[in-house]
Amino acid sequence: MNIDTEENIAVARLIVCERDGRWAVALRRELAGAGVRVWETRTLEDCRRELIASPTSFVVLQMARDAIETLRFVALQTREFPTARLAVAAKRSQAAFEWPIREAGAVHFLCSPRQVGLLARMACRHLAQVPPPQRSLTERIWASLPWGVRSA
Repeated sequence: MNIDTEENIAVARLIVCERDGRWAVALRRELAGAGVRVWETRTLEDCRRELIASPTSFVVLQMARDAIETLRFVALQTREFPTARLAVAAKRSQAAFEWPIREAGAVHFLCSPRQVGLLARMACRHLAQVPPPQRSLTERIWASLPWGVRSA
């Protein structure tokens, strides 16, 4: 699995964009021991910055109060970052937006924290399929040394 490390910034990440941290906590609990780091953002702008830094990431996006804002964000990001995957977590009262959100490009839509196991498996499957970035021979040698990456 491609896990983000300091020496390898472009590796796929599991990004959670939400206001309250509830989904990130549930994912961390579900992924305990799997070696997957959860990157948290609080705004769509921050989420977009993370996608620019790591365009093959798996994003869990909390549905905004304004569903059109979420719909627009999903549509734009799936076009701009075709190798990224976006899933949307919503309140039960927003369940009617599932199919428009899926049509915009979301790979999953959930309203219940009980579905976090499926979400975690989807994220892990995506992250495992992303090929590692190409590194030079020197970078590969330094990464393989027992003391790790050299200091600049």
